Amino acid sequence: MHNLKKFFLLDPTVIFLNHGSFGAAPKCVVEDYQSWQLRLERQPVLFLGRELDGLLKDSRRVLGAYLNADVDDLVYIPNATHGVNIIAHSMQLKPGDEILTTDHEYGACDYTWDFVCRRGGAKYNHQRIPLPVYSEKEIVDQLWSGVTSRTKIIYLSHITSPTALRLPVEKICRRAKEAGILTVIDAAHSPGQIPVDLRLLNADFVFGNCHKWMLNVKGSAFLYVRRELQHLIEPLIVSWGYNPTSEATTRSRYIDLLQWTGTKDPTAALTIPTAIQFMQEHDWDKVRRECHKLLREGIERICDMTNMNPLYPLDSDFYSQMGVAPLPQSNLAVLKNRLYDEYKIEIPLIQWQDNQLIRISVQGYNSREDIDVLVTALQALLPQVAA
Repeated sequence: MHNLKKFFLLDPTVIFLNHGSFGAAPKCVVEDYQSWQLRLERQPVLFLGRELDGLLKDSRRVLGAYLNADVDDLVYIPNATHGVNIIAHSMQLKPGDEILTTDHEYGACDYTWDFVCRRGGAKYNHQRIPLPVYSEKEIVDQLWSGVTSRTKIIYLSHITSPTALRLPVEKICRRAKEAGILTVIDAAHSPGQIPVDLRLLNADFVFGNCHKWMLNVKGSAFLYVRRELQHLIEPLIVSWGYNPTSEATTRSRYIDLLQWTGTKDPTAALTIPTAIQFMQEHDWDKVRRECHKLLREGIERICDMTNMNPLYPLDSDFYSQMGVAPLPQSNLAVLKNRLYDEYKIEIPLIQWQDNQLIRISVQGYNSREDIDVLVTALQALLPQVAA
C-alpha cells in the first residue's frame, strides 16, 4: 500500500485510526486555506462584499462536478449538523406526522429531529436494523416495516457513524418516492470514502461533510436540495439574503437565504477544489481500494483474536474505509485511555445497543504497521480490561 503520510500534518508519533471523527487535511489544502485567509484579511470589504459570491459559485461548480449536481442546487454550510437543522426546522411538522429512521444514527442529528418533532407534536420513530446484516434487501425490508400511513419523511445516514454500515439508500429513496415520502440523507461520511452521485442517489435532501473523507479543512460541508423542493427551505439565520439587492442576488432564492448569514470566515469552502484535485492527482479510487483491503484484514484479525463474528460480510461493500469490529464486554473508558497512553493509538470505542465496538478508519496515510500495533495492543489489553 502506497503510504501518503508525508503529505499530511499529522503527529508522526500518533497512530491515527480515527479519520472518521474529524478528518485530516493534506498540507497543500491547509496551505491553500491559509492563502485564502490572507487574501480575505488584506481587503475584507472587497473579498466579502464584492468577490465572495463569485468565488463560492466557482467552488460549488467544482463540487457539483464531483457529486454530479447542479451548481445552484448546492450551498455551503459549516457541517452536517447544521444541514440537518436547516432541513428539520423547515419541514413544518404537525401532530400526527411521523419521521422514520434507524437505530444507527448519529446522536447530534437524532437530537435535532427529536427536538423538532417534540415541538411540532410529531413522532420520531427508530426502526431497529440488527447486526449482523447479510443483504441489502434485508435492510430495506426491515426499515420498511416501520413505514405507516403517517410517515412523512425517511431520514437515513448514507454511512452510519456508530456502526460504519453503508445503508442501501438508493433503493430506499426509490421506494420512498413511489410512496410519496420525502427522503433526507446524512452523507457526513460518504463523499470521498465512496463515489457519490447525487442524481443517482435520487434523495430529496442531502447534507454532507467535505472536511472528513473529502480531505478538506474543518468547517466545510454542503447542503443539496432537489430543485422543485427548494421553496420549502427556511433559513436558520435570517440575514441579507432574505431580501437581496439586485446586485447581491445569486438568482437562487435557496442560495440567497442560506449563503450569507453574517460575517464569518468563508475560506474553508474555497479550498474544496484543492482537496478534490489532491484526490485526483493521487488516484483516489486506488487509494480507497487499498484502504478497504487493509481495513478488512484488520477486522478479520481482531475477530479471529476475540473469536467473535464480523458484523457484516467482509467481502461486501457494506463498509469501505471505515468499519467496526465487535469487542468482548470491557471497560471501554479504560481501554480507550490505555490504547492512547501506552500505544499512542487514536481510535474510537463505541457502546451501541448491547454491543461494544471498535471503529477503525483507514486513510491513505495509514499503513499495515498501524494495524499491527492495534492488534498487538488489543491482545495485551483486552484480558486486562474485561468487564
